[in-house]
Amino acid sequence: MGAQRVGVVGGGIVGVALARLLAARGDTVTVLEKESRLAAHQTGRNSGVVHAGLYYAPGSLKATLCAAGRASLREFCVDKGLLYREVGKLVVAVDESELPALAEIERRSIENGVPGLARVDGLDRLREIEPHVAGVAALHSPHTAAVDYAAITEAMAQDVRAAGGEIRLGHEVTGVRLERGTARVLTAVSDDVFDRVVVCAGLHSDVVARMVGADPSPKILPFRGEYWELRPERTDLVKGMIYPVPDPRFPFLGVHLTRGVHDDVQVGPNAVPALAREGYSWLRFSARDTWESLRWPGAGALARRHWRMGVDEIAASLIKPLYVRKARRFVPELSMRDLAHRSAAGVRAQAWARDGSLLDDFAVDQVGPVTLLRNAPSPAATSSMAIAAHVVEHHLDTTSADG
Repeated sequence: MGAQRVGVVGGGIVGVALARLLAARGDTVTVLEKESRLAAHQTGRNSGVVHAGLYYAPGSLKATLCAAGRASLREFCVDKGLLYREVGKLVVAVDESELPALAEIERRSIENGVPGLARVDGLDRLREIEPHVAGVAALHSPHTAAVDYAAITEAMAQDVRAAGGEIRLGHEVTGVRLERGTARVLTAVSDDVFDRVVVCAGLHSDVVARMVGADPSPKILPFRGEYWELRPERTDLVKGMIYPVPDPRFPFLGVHLTRGVHDDVQVGPNAVPALAREGYSWLRFSARDTWESLRWPGAGALARRHWRMGVDEIAASLIKPLYVRKARRFVPELSMRDLAHRSAAGVRAQAWARDGSLLDDFAVDQVGPVTLLRNAPSPAATSSMAIAAHVVEHHLDTTSADG
């Protein structure tokens, strides 16, 4: 296939990784990002974890692309001189009731080829890895790493520009029209025709999908993840990363403690419904976003299925002692005073089906010359370079512009 004019909607790490790959092979690439900087939302508002692939269903896109993406990301960081710190992760069962779920994570991890994974039993052995932890058993992933995803995105963007690609900031897409096998993309300040368009719009992926005429499902349901930062003098409570055993009914990992690439330690995130697509606090409210969520066909089913979790997460968001209690289960020495202040919150773009189910795996749609990344949850940042390769191989190079 010859060189094409390709538009990429979205300047997060997945969109920029895709643009980098396309520009390197000779396509004429234009990235359209509505903000004044790259990585402004999900990419730049997370804990910076490079996941090793512990939780994902074997054979799923998540599992496959996480493994490939982790290797590519590490190589990229080494090549560019960017920080990549393998601080390790301990997933802790605090009592015997959590051992079956821990065993299931161990099974998945083994099938997914998680490097260096080890089962750790007994408090004494746990404390050889994390001296302040409490629990009866754990899984240790020594190669789970921490990075700065915003810095990685900027480095990828430099490669895009060096290969002749263009990155336009402040270009919010307002319309997409299909015209004789091509796609016309409109912003307030530009009007471009592309042979192919790839939409990596994160929190607004369903909005752009509607512009193209794609199925409204899945819709994006925004969940805010709130973090607290440990006081500098108490960061010795955590050597690497300490995670709970997640509840398998929910697509969230639970409040955990994470040492970042710059040695700060974050406690979080929780998962509360955001009142706007970019609702980074309770004060950020969009009547339109909230109404669209309430009137979605799956709203009632979701509420009935998960209302207890919702009440628990909202209470912990509003009442600090309840938040601290979640983390103290596996680090008992943690006190209210140790949580110095709230750090930047993030909002997760959770794809939501008509029946109220929350999509777990990556999902891609195709409408003529437009490829739509409809669901890219964690570990999307870890997997970004592998997602880019997957989209190019399975959608751009094999799907005709006629759909």
